[in-house]
Amino acid sequence: MSILIITFYLFSLSAIAGGLMTVISRNPVHSVLWLILAFLSSAGLFVLLGAEFLAMLLIIVYVGAVAVLFLFVVMMLDVDFSTLKAEMAGYLPIALLIGVVLVMQLGMAFGVWSYAETALGAREVLANSQHHNTKALGLILYDRYFILFQLSGLILLVAMIGAIVLTLRHRKNVKRQNILSQIYRDPDKSVEIRDVKPGQGL
Repeated sequence: MSILIITFYLFSLSAIAGGLMTVISRNPVHSVLWLILAFLSSAGLFVLLGAEFLAMLLIIVYVGAVAVLFLFVVMMLDVDFSTLKAEMAGYLPIALLIGVVLVMQLGMAFGVWSYAETALGAREVLANSQHHNTKALGLILYDRYFILFQLSGLILLVAMIGAIVLTLRHRKNVKRQNILSQIYRDPDKSVEIRDVKPGQGL
């Protein structure tokens, strides 16, 4: 066995173990850490496949942003995990049924899966191409699929604005900073000078 195959099996086992421990771990913080391990292992598999851009994107976006955000949220929220575990026991039969259905769908999909006739030829063309992986992907995104790429970014922007609008609530009993009232305030009315004599208080 070559080093490439050994590395592939190591990353594969690490990704499977990370995903499994993410689901079955009792501590949510440990689950997020196992999820980070699964992301890093998947990035290693992308590097072995020659997709360095996707590997770096997975590390920067998911490990560096999403997983760290999950970790901060889980550690900062005061969640009663005993209550959550008691509620999860009631949904266990439905979860098992959904899991069985997903396994059956994956079995049906991979059972009839086979290489396309043009797959090996396309892979050889990419391997012999003069462009780097990242440059070739950029040429495709910003040339052939430029409109679709911009539309996907616009959809994400609308979704982000919608989430902010739906969750933004103005409460009346909360003191908020009014910038304009601070800028346009009159110094003569906001500052009062008092002559305090010795031995007397305000």
